[in-house]
Amino acid sequence: MQPGHHPQQPPLNNNMTMSIVAIFLFWPLAIPAIINASKVNPLLQQGDYAGAQAAATESRKWSKWALIVGIGWYVIVLLCCALGGLGAIMSDNGSN
Repeated sequence: MQPGHHPQQPPLNNNMTMSIVAIFLFWPLAIPAIINASKVNPLLQQGDYAGAQAAATESRKWSKWALIVGIGWYVIVLLCCALGGLGAIMSDNGSN
């Protein structure tokens, strides 16, 4: 191995795509995901593979939480709307 030569590390997924999708579902948790995703490539360029991997892991964690909370919230809203509409239809039929 030559001095100053860094061993080739496997490429890392910075999870930017998942972070951007997550911002449309639940932005408060997606912001840290985007911030961490944006740190991955500069850290790799500096040769800090461990730091880049940690940032990618954090990005993935925050993105998943944003997706879980966002999808859960939309499911709850849809159920409430459907049940509320169904309740209104049922009470309308009973009064006729």
